[in-house]
Parts: sequence; C-alpha cells; structure tokens
Amino acid sequence: MTTEYWMYVLTGLSSLSLIVLLIMLVRKAPGSGLSEQLAQHKLELVQQQGQFQQQLSEQLHLQRQQLLQQQQEHLLQVLQKISDTQQAARFELSKNLQQQAIMLAEQVKQLTQSIDQRLKDIAGQVEKRLSDGFEKTNQTFTDIVKRLALIDDAQKKITELSNNVVSLQEVLADKRSRGAFGEVQLTALIRNVLPEQHFSLQHTLSNGRIADCMLFLPKPSGDIAIDAKFPLESYKKMTDLHSSAEERKQAQRQFKIDIKKHINDIADKYIIAHETADGAIMFLPAEAIFAELHAYHPDIVEEAYRRRVWLTSPTTLMAVLTTARSVLKDDATRRQIHLIQEHLIKLAVDFSRFRGRFDNLAKHIDQAAVDVKQIHTSADKISNRFSQIEKVEWLDDAE
Repeated sequence: MTTEYWMYVLTGLSSLSLIVLLIMLVRKAPGSGLSEQLAQHKLELVQQQGQFQQQLSEQLHLQRQQLLQQQQEHLLQVLQKISDTQQAARFELSKNLQQQAIMLAEQVKQLTQSIDQRLKDIAGQVEKRLSDGFEKTNQTFTDIVKRLALIDDAQKKITELSNNVVSLQEVLADKRSRGAFGEVQLTALIRNVLPEQHFSLQHTLSNGRIADCMLFLPKPSGDIAIDAKFPLESYKKMTDLHSSAEERKQAQRQFKIDIKKHINDIADKYIIAHETADGAIMFLPAEAIFAELHAYHPDIVEEAYRRRVWLTSPTTLMAVLTTARSVLKDDATRRQIHLIQEHLIKLAVDFSRFRGRFDNLAKHIDQAAVDVKQIHTSADKISNRFSQIEKVEWLDDAE
C-alpha cells in the first residue's frame, strides 16, 4: 500500500479519537466550565495531532527512504542475479556449443571416413564390373568369331548341299534312278522298324513277279507286298507355275494316267490268292505327291481302295510298319501264351506255399505274444512279492 493511504488512515483515527474524547468530557463535566475545558483539550489535541502528524510524516519520510533504499538494493540484487544468470547461461551455452562443435567435428570425421570407404568400395565394384565387362566382351567377341567361322563352314556346307541337290535333281530326272531312290528309302524305313526275319527285299512271287519288299505277317493279315513308285515328271509339269494352263492341264491328265497305271500294275502283279494278302501297298517317296492325290484327286484314291491298293508316303508307311510290328508282337505273345500260363500256375503253387508258411509264422507270432504277456504277468507278481518283502523288513526295523 502507498504512503498516502497510511496517512489517510492515521488522520481518520486521530479525528475519531478526538470526537470520542469530547463526548466523554461532555458526559463527565457539567456546567459552564465545559467550553473552556473543551477549548483547552481541543488545543492540546490539535497540538498533539500536529506533533503526531509531524512524527508520522518524519517516520513516513524515513520509511520511504528506507523503502527506496531497499528497493534499490533489491533491484541491484536482482540485476546482479540476472547478470550472473546471463553469465552462467552464456558460459553454459559456450560450453554446449563447444561440445556440439566437437561432436559435429567427430561426426563429420566419421562421415568422411564412411564416405571414403564407400567410395573405395564403389570404385572396387566399378573396377570389378568393368573388368568382368571387358572379359565378357572379349568372350563375346571370341564367340562371335567362332560363330562366324561356323557360319562360314555352314555356308560352305549349304553350297555343297545345293550342289548335291542339283545332282539329286539330275539323278531323279532318270526313271531308273528315281526307282532306285524310292527303293533305297523304302529299305531304310523297313529296316528301322521291323526285324530282318519278318520282311524280304526284292522278293519273288509264284507268278515270277519281283516285289520291292514283302512283309511276312501272321494270319489273318498274311503277307503284304510293297512296291515303290515315283511319278515325278508329270507332277513337276503339273505344278510348274511358269508353264501355261493348257500344259499344266495336260500334265495333270498324264499324272492321273500314270498313277492309275501303277495302281493297276500293283493289283495285278502283287495280289495273289492264297499266297499274299488281299491287298498291296504302293509307296510314294514324296509327301507332296501323296498330299496332292488326297487333296485334289479323290477319284484316284477311290480307285486305289477299289483295287485293294493302299497309297502310302514315308510318314504313313511308318505308321503302317509300326502297326505291323505291333501285330507281330501280339502274335509272338499268343504263341508264348502256354508258357505264360505254365508260369502262372507255378506262381499260384508258390503263392499257396508262401501263404501256408505265412499262416504258420502268424501262429508262432501269436503264441509268442501270449508267452510274452504271461511273462509280463509273472514279472509283475515277482515285483509285488519283492515289494511286500521290503515292507515287512521296514516294519521289523520300526518295531
């Protein structure tokens, strides 16, 4: 609270005391002397009040000076504390900054070392990859050179093959050469599929005709004759795009005449009752001729079926020979069926003997199981006897 507030309070108390005193005097002092007494007391009170106010003023002035001095001292202390605090804070901040600088320098050093190590690793990996890349590139170039050499060799072989093809065309231009080519291809196919004892090459029939091949198959199929035919001249003229339409049409008529002639020749020469099967096989060494017949000349195919002549190409003849091989295998199996039955009977006897012995073994195992169970029962009884004996001895010791 302020000094003016305290002066106001003291002045109010002095006035109140004066009024109370006057009231008491009026009650105690009757008569005319009251005025004088009041005046005198009033004068004394005024004097006392003045003195009191002067003392109070001096005290207040003293208190104000002391308060100001205390405030100044307190303010100086606060300023000193603030200064000390700021100095301590600056010292602590400087210390923290130094520590942070040291830590930062250490981290930068570690980061630099890590980056250097990482760069060394990357450089090593890059060098290794470059080295591997150079090795792979050199290896690739080496392989390319080798492949180019192989391509050169292949080119030479292709050139030789083209020459051989030209030679083959020259060979096939002759009818006898074409026939020999068809027979060689037929022989290779048959030897790759059938055993030697089941076919005969250049087989002579009872009518004096010689078939290119005779297949010896069991009944009811019987022996089947195979003859190779290669009608190439008319086929080439028929499929030559450089020829005129009339020439191709004439070649087509000649092609059909040649095929029908071959079919009739085979049917008349190589189908003999009670000696061969009721059909024969005409082998066409070219797949293109076989496909041409079945795609555009169904009348010839029907004619061949009617005359019991089966048209084949290298692919279809392979299927026919595979079927013939299966037939031969089935026939051999049927001829060996009695041996199989004999072995099956012996196997049944052996199995019956095995079953009897197994039953005896099972009986012995069952008896052994019963004996083991009885042995377990006896062992349990013996163990119980020993337990009772131990209890008796323990009771004797206790008594």
